[in-house]
Amino acid sequence: MRGLLILAILLLFNCEDKQSKPKTVEKIITKIDTIKPEIEKIAIEIDSSKLSLEERYLPLNDKNAMDFFREYGKVHKENKVRIFTQYGTIDLELFNNVEYHRANFIFLTKNKIFDGTQFHRVVKNFVIQGGNSDEPEVLKKRGKIGRYLLPPDVRHGYKHKRGIISIPSGEIDDAYKLASPFEFFITQSNQYHLDGEYTAFGRVTNGLDVVDKIAEQEVDGGHWPMHNIYIDKVEVLK
Repeated sequence: MRGLLILAILLLFNCEDKQSKPKTVEKIITKIDTIKPEIEKIAIEIDSSKLSLEERYLPLNDKNAMDFFREYGKVHKENKVRIFTQYGTIDLELFNNVEYHRANFIFLTKNKIFDGTQFHRVVKNFVIQGGNSDEPEVLKKRGKIGRYLLPPDVRHGYKHKRGIISIPSGEIDDAYKLASPFEFFITQSNQYHLDGEYTAFGRVTNGLDVVDKIAEQEVDGGHWPMHNIYIDKVEVLK
């Protein structure tokens, strides 16, 4: 900051009309005070430029999440991931034009938010839903990311056919309870009645047999598996 002030003083002196009388120190100080807010603004911008994207935005909330994912998506362009489970792996291709949801899933994957979570809702011939867990370590990681929702994006006409990965809309009733951006579901069969209500943002390219195996597991009355079905890890492929 001191260096910027000195530079401002030099600029003021250099801009003096050589035919005019030398300005008094008081007048110079007055001008410095006038431009000081701009100097401080520049200093803040310089300091901010040294921070990483995550340091500037986290923890995320409803006000800053979209700006964050807009910037994040420009840098992190990967759209292929692999889910590892005890029943095998599921490969996904995320749709590039559903940019915020793709960026969200890549960001959470790279930060290992899905690792150690579960497929906690399994409805045979319908969907398997994953990403949730009551494990303290998972909740701790989520807390660092923040609390936010993603708006729906159904502009591109993707249908909820077999093997689509989708996410609930942030505009549904009781959204924070039902539309967590940390969760997702994969359709086991065509479910076109979900079109327009949920955001399809990718598809299974390999491992539909694994989806079927998970869907076959025994569940209780609330569709919670009788035996935990863990997501061991999720990795970005490219």
